[in-house]
Amino acid sequence: MLACAGVNDIVSAVRDGSASAVDIARDTLESIRSQDSFLRCFTDVTAERALQEAAAVDIMRAAGRPLGPLAGVPYAVKNLFDVAGLSTLAGAKINAERSPALRDAMLVSRLKAAGAILVGTLNMDAYAYGFTTENTHYGTTRNPHDTARLAGGSSGGSAAAVAAGMVPLALGSDTNGSIRVPASLCGVFGLKPTFGRLPRTGTLPFVASLDHLGPFARSAEDLALCYDAVQGFSDSDPGCVRRPVEYCAGRLDAGVADLRIKIAADYFEANAGSDALEAIELAARALNVKQRVVIPEAARARAAAYIVTASEGANCHLPDLKRRAHDFEPLSRDRLLAGALVPAAWYIQAQRFRRWYTEHLTALFQDTDIILAPSTPVSAPLIGEDSVLIGGKRVPTRPNLGLLTQPISFAGLPVAAVPIYRPDRMPVGVQVIAAPWREDLCLRVAAELERLGVARAPIANL
Repeated sequence: MLACAGVNDIVSAVRDGSASAVDIARDTLESIRSQDSFLRCFTDVTAERALQEAAAVDIMRAAGRPLGPLAGVPYAVKNLFDVAGLSTLAGAKINAERSPALRDAMLVSRLKAAGAILVGTLNMDAYAYGFTTENTHYGTTRNPHDTARLAGGSSGGSAAAVAAGMVPLALGSDTNGSIRVPASLCGVFGLKPTFGRLPRTGTLPFVASLDHLGPFARSAEDLALCYDAVQGFSDSDPGCVRRPVEYCAGRLDAGVADLRIKIAADYFEANAGSDALEAIELAARALNVKQRVVIPEAARARAAAYIVTASEGANCHLPDLKRRAHDFEPLSRDRLLAGALVPAAWYIQAQRFRRWYTEHLTALFQDTDIILAPSTPVSAPLIGEDSVLIGGKRVPTRPNLGLLTQPISFAGLPVAAVPIYRPDRMPVGVQVIAAPWREDLCLRVAAELERLGVARAPIANL
């Protein structure tokens, strides 16, 4: 089925007329219908809109008009993105009462302008506060590679929908690891760009000083194509930084011979289980990487990220917490209430430390281009498994799936999440980390690992 194909194959088929965008959209909607009642990736399916957008692409092709770079490509978005006509849920029961959005989020508008076809919105941890996509009100998203296991979160619906072949592209968000964790557990590619690279206009915030947006895909090329389509400054988001657009998809075949690549040691090795260490070893061996680097104060960065997250997240939802805490997701309610009680002095000190940490972490890239680190300490735990074994210690599952991602996003660095292929084993990924604004290097390394056969994101066989 062409709807399961790569982005370029879909676009080529639509452009040469060997397939219609409408037929691809119909196939995609049928795939969602047949799989999603069990996987629970989607919270809304925008079937009527998808067919209308697809018909518009076909009319443009028939008229000989230029088509966008993603013409006819189906995609879906985490349900914290505004979609005109739908209430923006952000995984929360309370938000179902919101008036429908009047317009699309900016990145949704940009994908539409590129010719992509929106087929629905995707499940997530409530308020993006979690790493598992176990959602009491909208269901637990299952991992397509083993449906007894977690998909990860908070963008679990996005990663699982791509892994299951329901869509070739999806958008998610990442505050402390919410793109990289589910990409690792579901075995797909993900990109967390530099903080401030993409405008967040039209998305419900969680932690404004840490929130990032980014794509998921089944190949490095598809990831880059989606990223290229949504790039661009906007002054509608005060956190968006004015930077030149740097297209990446055409630069993936440059190789990595000129790049200085190192492995994150110390904290990132001590807190990785055997699956994660094996993934790093496979990636490092393929790239002939032997040097290690210590990221200073990574554990303290994770602790500070928790303080910032709890404080800002609780403040964002404080009016509803005061009036109707009983309607909140039980898995996050206590953490939000506790966050409302964090002393201001703690938050201020965490942000002061963040400035120090970001400067020292960024300084490492004076003699380094890429740092490799595990994405998650373990592969996907079983649904309902309350603890996992990491470093010889049994620790709670829900907070510790982000153990290795939080210290990186706290500094806002760009990261490609790359799935390391291990036949007949559950997926697990590595983080390819670069200096600020060097998403191109992250994607080049991801493409090289894919070319070498080490990275791969096959569609899960349900």
